[in-house]
This record gives sequence, C-alpha cells and structure tokens, in this order.
Amino acid sequence: MSSSRNSGMTTLKAAAVLLSGLCAAGAFAQGAAGKPADKYTGIGREATPKEVQAWDIDVRPDFKGLPKGSGSVEKGQDVWEAKCASCHGVFGESNEVFSPLIGGTTKDDIKTGNVARLKDASFPGRTTFMKVPTISTVWDYVHRAMPWNAPKSLSHDEVYAVTAYMLNLADIVPQDFTFSDRNIAEVQAKMPNRNGMTTAHAMWPGNEFTKGAKPPAPDTKAVACMSNCGPEPQVRSRLPDHASNNHGNLADQNRTVGAQHGLQTDTKPAAAPADKTPAKSAAGAAPTALLEKNACIACHGMEQKIVGPGFNEIAKKYAGQVDYLAGKVKNGGSGVWGNVPMPPQPGLSDDEARSIAQWLAGAAK
Repeated sequence: MSSSRNSGMTTLKAAAVLLSGLCAAGAFAQGAAGKPADKYTGIGREATPKEVQAWDIDVRPDFKGLPKGSGSVEKGQDVWEAKCASCHGVFGESNEVFSPLIGGTTKDDIKTGNVARLKDASFPGRTTFMKVPTISTVWDYVHRAMPWNAPKSLSHDEVYAVTAYMLNLADIVPQDFTFSDRNIAEVQAKMPNRNGMTTAHAMWPGNEFTKGAKPPAPDTKAVACMSNCGPEPQVRSRLPDHASNNHGNLADQNRTVGAQHGLQTDTKPAAAPADKTPAKSAAGAAPTALLEKNACIACHGMEQKIVGPGFNEIAKKYAGQVDYLAGKVKNGGSGVWGNVPMPPQPGLSDDEARSIAQWLAGAAK
C-alpha cells in the first residue's frame, strides 16, 4: 500500500515538472508581445518594400500592378525592328522559328469580342491575337520575358510602345495611337477575343467560378485501365534527323532556368563549353558592347549558327568587304543565309555599323 502511494506521488511530481516546463516553453515561444518567437534568431531579415516590389511585377486583367508609362506606335516600331523582328517578323508574321502573333482577326471580331475564325477548322493556324482575351496578358509577358536573350531589359515606356505597335498591326488601334496606363481599359474593350474566355471546362474543383451554380461536368470521361495494360505512352515532340541541327544545338540556345533546357541536337562530339566572349582577330578585339547593345549575339554565335550564321562564317565569306558588311549590318536583309530575315538596326549609327563591319571583314585573317 505504502509502496503504491509513493509510486503515485512520484508520478504526480514528474507530471507537474513536465507541465511546468511546457508552460515555460510556451511562454518563451510566444514572446513578450504574444507573438511566436523567431526560431532562428539573428538569421535573415524581412524583405524591404523595394525588394518585394522588384519581384512583384505581374500585371493582372484588372490592371492591378500596371506601372505608369506610355508609348506610341511609331516608337514601338523602332523598338520592334531592333529587338523583336528577328524572331517575330517585321509585321508579327514570325518565321519558321516562332508562331505568328498577328493575323486572323477582323473588324467584326473587334465589335463582338469573339474571333470567328477560331471556330473555322479550315483556317490555317491560330495567332496570339486571335486567342488572347486580355491586353494585360500581352503587356505582362513582354515586360517579364522579352526579348528572349535579355528578359526584363525593356523600360516600361518601351513595353507600352511595343504593345502599341502590335495593337496597330492587328488593326485594334490607329497608326497615331499612344498606348498608356490611362487608356488601357479602352483598349481592352476592343480586344478581338475579349469575350472568348470561359471557365466552363471543369479545370477547377468546386464552384468558385460558377456563381453558385453546379460546376460543369469534366470535359473527359476516360476510365483508367486496371488490367492487361500496355506500356504507359510517352508524348513528346521531336525534330526529324535531317532537320535536327538546322539552327545549331538547341541545348546551347535555351535559357538555363525553367523546365525545358533544350535537346542536344548537335551530332558532333560534345566539346568544352564555348567562350561566349567574342574573340580577338587581326582587326582587333570584337566590339562586344555594340554586339550586346544591338542584340546581335541573340541570333549569331561566334562559331555556331543560332538563328543566323556564326560570325566566323560571315567573316570567311566576306573577308575585306567592309562597305558591304556595314550596309547589311545597318539595313538588314534576307535570302543570303536562309529564309529568316535580318531586321534593320535603326538605332545603330553609321560609325557603329562600320566598326562592326571592320571587325568582321578582318576576322578571317
């Protein structure tokens, strides 16, 4: 009896000590102000408002997040020809590398807000402005991701100007239009497919997009195979062998971020990583700043073809032809190295074009 009572008292004392410790720990965790204490005191800090603002750059369909600024169609054409046309074509028609941005919309589509040709199976292709319902999406994507070799390098005014140029190509705004944060709502009201967006596709659970109505039925009624199943199919796109290296090794051209890093399409044995710094030649050091400023290295590698031929290949073909090269660098052209056009460089002075040409003309030596 005595032994049992002593054992019980010991247990009660142990429980009291444990409870006291838990209360003290809880008080410590709550801190003096009643807030959870920092588990890692002295490590890290809260992001400043400016740091948060630098990352919080998305623009929403209600235009929240849209910065102030403006840009004319005329200014947009200059930026477009210098930084966009090499991939997307002078008129947004693109080329064999990218899908067209402009085309397939009509003045009736602008009135109704529904692009009729999206329901026409005989119409070839689907352009960006046929599909996109919100102009904020266009502005946001250009701002965050373009140009592809230097994303987020465009100023706010340049993004407004480039977007204005595309809107003009699509006959949504006139030639003398200036696009800005003040009139973006007016432009949205003219988007050809503004009424073409729907949430009736059961991609979200619940009824948050159906205003209390019954959620739509799933768009598929597939039944999972449970017996005698074949191998799981793998869906992927690929280039045919004869065309796999037409534009150089794709793995060397993709960004180092994101899920897709590009397929190894170079059939030659893997070499050491290429030095992307333009090499020196008999004509002196390459005008690196000019090549980067005018996005030349977005389409031309030193040795490898990207969209256009490599600098070394150009130099060998046109050794000593300074005047010819200067004209091509300044005015652009097409048909010499393939179907992809090289756009003119309106922001390049004659002296700068000649500096690049002199370097190329002497590089073959």
